[in-house]
Amino acid sequence: MQNVGAGWLMTQLSTSPLMVSLVQAAAAIPVFLVVLPAGALADMVDRRRLLLFTQSWMVIASAALGVLTLLHLIGPWTLLIFTFLLGLGAVMNDPAWQAITPEVISPRKHASAVALNSAGFNVARAVGPALGGLVVAAAGSGWSFLLNAASFFGVIFFLCKWKRSPHEPLPTRSVRGAVLDGFRYVRGAPQVRSVLIRTAAFSLGATSLLALLPVICQSHGAQGYGFLLTCFGLGALSGAALLPRLRLHYSVDGLVAGATLVFAAMTFAAGQVHVFEWLCLVLFTAGAAWIGILACFNVVAQTMCPSWMRARALSMYLLVLQGGMAIGSAVWGGLAARVGVPAALAWSALALVVGLTSIVRHRLTGAELTMAPAVVRD
Repeated sequence: MQNVGAGWLMTQLSTSPLMVSLVQAAAAIPVFLVVLPAGALADMVDRRRLLLFTQSWMVIASAALGVLTLLHLIGPWTLLIFTFLLGLGAVMNDPAWQAITPEVISPRKHASAVALNSAGFNVARAVGPALGGLVVAAAGSGWSFLLNAASFFGVIFFLCKWKRSPHEPLPTRSVRGAVLDGFRYVRGAPQVRSVLIRTAAFSLGATSLLALLPVICQSHGAQGYGFLLTCFGLGALSGAALLPRLRLHYSVDGLVAGATLVFAAMTFAAGQVHVFEWLCLVLFTAGAAWIGILACFNVVAQTMCPSWMRARALSMYLLVLQGGMAIGSAVWGGLAARVGVPAALAWSALALVVGLTSIVRHRLTGAELTMAPAVVRD
């Protein structure tokens, strides 16, 4: 809702395409600026208190933006500043939020919880813009910002009620020193290094489908675009439900390799299919494969590190994932402008297949990825 409201509001505040595009840039820049310090901080302080701070930060920023918008006191640069502040809060929040999963979920259900969390993110990304569009159309951007502010109170309520078990305090040191310790740890931890390399190989190629989707479905209009995103999100939810059972029969590397091949095939098909119903099926299948891959990567990143290093390792994982997607989007978008969307999708599908060769030297250890049937029950 936040992104839809901010994007639409900017079109009303400025006719410059640059200003409109800067809305997304303002939300993304904090990832590259502070995600590593955010991970270090999450390993140095009480994660529950840090999350209460970041969630409250986002409530205040979103509510203030909503009130200023309703009072017609907002301008283009003010909107960009608040968008940056919200992105900053989200980036400071993410490493700590992911790092607490092993603390609130039993080890047997950990992988399933990560899969569900990832699926929830994809479903929210699909349904959120549609819901945000309805709110903006019915009541304006200001109310979409206020509803976004209200959405954080559920998490704040959980954090207030959560009784975190005691943890040994870490030696006091600077954030910079903690970040450097994280780099040294990853350099000496082959399993963590492997998941970062595999994540980079996947994210660089896989981002083409979602990045070029608005162009792919241009003839189907805004409603078609929203429906295709919904299909992708529903596929992710279905993939998360199937993941525990699939893990009982396949190794982690086998599961990731198979899902990558499926995603590559769907990426190629998206550039060749012109019937809307078939395109919906392509996006649904791609969503299921997407969640299978990222859930495995995410679980490895979380379980391969001790608690005192987990948030820093996750911040590096998030940086590689988001950075790979940002770079990939620019690369495939530029290629599509030169050779066309179908050809760009075909090349990105080939890149995904070539990226699978990283399995030879960078295997994922599956001992911790039991993925017990905690999502799907008979």
